Amino acid sequence: MTSSLRAGFIMLLTLGFMASPTMANERFTASDIKGEIIGKRIYLAVPLGGEFPLNYRSNGQVDGSGEALGLGRFAKPNDKGRWWIAGDKLCQQFTSWYKGAPMCFELIRTGDKRLKWIRDNGQTGTARIGSSI
Repeated sequence: MTSSLRAGFIMLLTLGFMASPTMANERFTASDIKGEIIGKRIYLAVPLGGEFPLNYRSNGQVDGSGEALGLGRFAKPNDKGRWWIAGDKLCQQFTSWYKGAPMCFELIRTGDKRLKWIRDNGQTGTARIGSSI
């Protein structure tokens, strides 16, 4: 590869990274959460396969349904609660799920429309950002 061709290739790679609106492993800020999570359906990855949808509504309500995953055999398949932002964390509290205990999550971008969540108790998981609700 000639030096001018190599320089052009490096320039294209650099521009590609600079043009990317988001970077992987970037922590969500409160502003990111408001702009990219609120008003969307978020799909939590389930350990044995499948996804669990949660709807973060702009009115402060969060709701979800585990019916497609067959959760009705083990727990209440649907629940709703409220969400809020504390610092740069997304917090939520459901009526029944998790015994109604409030919890907060740090969100880390892992790719386009993908994230890792870290709950305040140390549990972690992954999710993808879906369409607007």
